[in-house]
Amino acid sequence: MANIVAIVGRPNVGKSTLYNRLTESRKAIVDDFSGVTRDRHYGQSEWIGKKFTVIDTGGFVQGSDDVFESAIRDQVLIAIDEASVILFVVDVSTGITDLDDQIAKVLRRSKKPVYVVANKVDSAKQVHDSAEFYALGLGDIYNISSMTGSGTGELLDDVVSHFQEEEEEESTLPKFTIVGRPNVGKSSLTNALLGEERNIVTPIAGTTRDAIRIHYNQFGNEFLLVDTAGLRRKSKVSEDIEFYSVMRTIKALEDSDVVILMIDAQDGIEAQDINIFHLAEKNKKGVVILVNKWDTVEKDHKTAKIFEQDIRERIAPFTDVPIIFTSVTEKQRIFKAVEAAMKVYHNKTKKIATSKLNDVMLEIISNYPPPATKGKHIKIKYATQLPGRSPMFAFFCNLPQYIKDPYRRFVENKLRENFDFTGVPIQIFFRQK
Repeated sequence: MANIVAIVGRPNVGKSTLYNRLTESRKAIVDDFSGVTRDRHYGQSEWIGKKFTVIDTGGFVQGSDDVFESAIRDQVLIAIDEASVILFVVDVSTGITDLDDQIAKVLRRSKKPVYVVANKVDSAKQVHDSAEFYALGLGDIYNISSMTGSGTGELLDDVVSHFQEEEEEESTLPKFTIVGRPNVGKSSLTNALLGEERNIVTPIAGTTRDAIRIHYNQFGNEFLLVDTAGLRRKSKVSEDIEFYSVMRTIKALEDSDVVILMIDAQDGIEAQDINIFHLAEKNKKGVVILVNKWDTVEKDHKTAKIFEQDIRERIAPFTDVPIIFTSVTEKQRIFKAVEAAMKVYHNKTKKIATSKLNDVMLEIISNYPPPATKGKHIKIKYATQLPGRSPMFAFFCNLPQYIKDPYRRFVENKLRENFDFTGVPIQIFFRQK
């Protein structure tokens, strides 16, 4: 069983700062504003040779007017359910609050190892003040400052005592990142695929602020699935928090193998969708386009064809991309989306034998050679696939400088026709033989 540490507590006690300290990252969003972390966020950590996963949860809220209140509370309960060890973070500067008492009641019922972590302890007086938390009835108090790291070593010594050393995890799993504008159904798709409410879903755009990484292993398919915050145009990004979310989404896209771009059937493909598409193309990522909320569109037998044609015209010249019409709420064709993403991943990672590549492509090139330039004939003699994380091909010829873009596109189209690189950008280089 995986070693999992869940960090729980009311809002604004420093959970995300502790998460960043343990994972040695800046992955959890930290802002001086309560309720910033709305979803569970996963990261890896290691202490004295023992590896474990850290979950940063949304702040536990009860009795507020926040529309996210019940959803956040559910997230905390799920995290507790998943965890091997729970870190209950409290704030020494405020002492025990009613919310702390309510969380303590939940934790006492959990039957999991619970460590009460008094945060923001920076002086001897605050060490003395932290004794108040013994009243929570959850055992010893660990005084730390998550900002400076003071006291975290002693805490981790005891936390990892519950863990067995694990074998090295497989790090070669495909990474699929779900991207799109806010409120197109990214988190709903993740929940539908997993069959549980793992991400908070509300009708309010921008609920997901962090990129959420999840291990998917069902129906013979295994990969890492990343649900990201919605990408808005930069002019729409006003809050500091949202700015960091956009940066994190772009980083998640850059780290992925296949990008699942979700667009809203009611809005059609918009400028921001095309920007995201070209960002994925520029980073040489595989792409699958999902047209969500298809059940809400009035249609006849031509609607899907016209819609698809419009998308391909807008994303040109890279148009060899799977387009799937889905309704996540109705669970229509969502597993077809997974199959398409797996197929694109295999296309992205496939290697063509040099002999087969030359047999096919040199015959085509012989029948349709590059046009002569300045009276000079271009002769392509040899082709090979270059090593890399996306398909790259080198064609060796006598005058590479005279090959123009139309012929380059011709060669790319023939590669796609003969070797199936659907969903994957191809790089072609003409080199001196």
